[in-house]
Amino acid sequence: MTAPLTDNIDPRAVRRGSIFARLMRRPAGAISFLVLVLVILVAILAPWISPQDPNFVDLSAARALPSPEHWLGGDTSGRDVLSRLIWGTQITLWGALVAIVTAVVLGVPSGLAAGYYGGATDRIGTWVSDGLQAIPGMIILLIVAASTRNDFTLLMITVGVFMAPGYFRLTRSTVLAVRNEAYVDAARVAGLSDGRIMARHVIRQVFAPIVIQSALTAGMAMGMQAGLQFLGIGGGTTPGWGAAMNEGFRVMRTDPLLLLWPSLALGITVAALAILGSTLADVISVQTPTLSRRQRKRIAAENAAKRPADQTASTTGSISVAAVDSAVRLENLRVNYETPNGPVEVVHGITLDVAPGEVLGIVGESGSGKSQTVFSMLDLLPKSGYYTADAIWIGGEDVTALSKKDRHRLLGDEIGYIPQEPMTNLDPSYTIGYQLTEPLRAVHGMGKGEARARALEMLTRVGIHDPKRVMKSYPHELSGGMAQRVLIAGAIAGKPSVLVADEPTTALDVTVQAEVLELLRELQQEYHMALVIVTHNFGVVADICDRVVVMRGGSIVEIDDVGPIFAHPESDYTRELIAASLDGAESRGELDRELAGAAAGGSGAGSGSGSAGTEEEQA
Repeated sequence: MTAPLTDNIDPRAVRRGSIFARLMRRPAGAISFLVLVLVILVAILAPWISPQDPNFVDLSAARALPSPEHWLGGDTSGRDVLSRLIWGTQITLWGALVAIVTAVVLGVPSGLAAGYYGGATDRIGTWVSDGLQAIPGMIILLIVAASTRNDFTLLMITVGVFMAPGYFRLTRSTVLAVRNEAYVDAARVAGLSDGRIMARHVIRQVFAPIVIQSALTAGMAMGMQAGLQFLGIGGGTTPGWGAAMNEGFRVMRTDPLLLLWPSLALGITVAALAILGSTLADVISVQTPTLSRRQRKRIAAENAAKRPADQTASTTGSISVAAVDSAVRLENLRVNYETPNGPVEVVHGITLDVAPGEVLGIVGESGSGKSQTVFSMLDLLPKSGYYTADAIWIGGEDVTALSKKDRHRLLGDEIGYIPQEPMTNLDPSYTIGYQLTEPLRAVHGMGKGEARARALEMLTRVGIHDPKRVMKSYPHELSGGMAQRVLIAGAIAGKPSVLVADEPTTALDVTVQAEVLELLRELQQEYHMALVIVTHNFGVVADICDRVVVMRGGSIVEIDDVGPIFAHPESDYTRELIAASLDGAESRGELDRELAGAAAGGSGAGSGSGSAGTEEEQA
């Protein structure tokens, strides 16, 4: 059996090698990285690989064409062009390094403090940053050059000062996004000082953006450095690429090669830095590997190849007849996720079905594969995940044969979905009325008036007493229970034949849980929908379900009607889950009697047995 998603992965390998490995798997990233490594090696090995002294003058080589003695020719003074370019690599990289270190030292700590403390610290830091950007940098550079006799290092420090606001803004915005996270609050409560929290917990979030910013900033620093040297600022005798470009520009009509060589060196290096920064941004922003379009097409073709040759309603095969008669049927479903160490299977070839009008509970501990199963049914897996299956039947049709566009049309029409945590699944920017009527108009083609009437009807049906006021409200103005009822109203507004509820009571208190379960029971019976409810609580199973699927580690442990499951569970794991639900009951004996009644009745409350009322009252 394949291990769960987090197993079989060496955390050290993911942490240390995954970003670099993904960068090197991209041609643009690998080529740009190798170019920069070559440039750095040239700078380091310049004293050993340079054919001549960069300042040695041989008048016979003045403006000489490329030859075995001078591979790139000679400049106007008779100095070897290749030697000057090799030594120029040192000063070019040194200038970029000085500028970046200055910008990081000034911009990152100030942005960290501004984002973390806010208030006056943030305002002062922002004013200084804006002020630096408003100052004409070239004028300041000319003043510094005149007052320091073209000291190259001081000039590049000045360039770094003017680049610091970019690091300040980047760091500040990143810290603002994480300073109120729960782990930061937990560190404060634990008594850690602000300095330790910033150094240990907050600064880690800034590392990746700083690396990307530095790659891009290095190219800018090289360009500015070459521009200064081109203008004669920073030492005309310095063997830098900008100085070489200045000399080549003066004679480009008679000796164009003198301008070509330093321009190529600078252009290739700056382009490599820009490409590396852009590729790093893509790699780091996608922390989890994703599937390419070609991979998804291949998986779709594999799914299509697994379909039986005849899938019509007249098929005589037992599996096909069962599939056509089922509201939902999954056949040999497997779910995989791409990880830095290769694909990992998290659901292992399960087969289950749901009859029309039936309430099926999928129960198991966290990580058992419950949600991955329903996400495959809904075609809502993340970009790093994909499923394979012999077939997925919904409403008598194998949806694996449909295009993604046709598959999407089932959502909100044939299938309704109630997600977990209602407050995070409602858009805070729009009113409840807009969020309920928009799918009705877009998916079902209703007019504005008809969609509003349907939305009001559904809100009333789910027990909201003032639907007109709720329609005008924003999500933050609702309680958790009301928000869950709004999601239920949206899920049933299209009158689907299958309703999927993924942990619909997780974020609610006990009283509201009972109300939501009672509402789901009533709606399922009223509309005769097939209801698939995902939960980890056997109390919910006893209250509402007809059948139950017990999952563990991505596999099905057992499937049976609710009564037999409670009366005689075959698996030790099932007994443990039932015992956990019993331990959470206020009166174990009372719940024991209720579950015994459910077993005697042969089904859960979804069949309308009297035990449902007892469970609801106890909740």
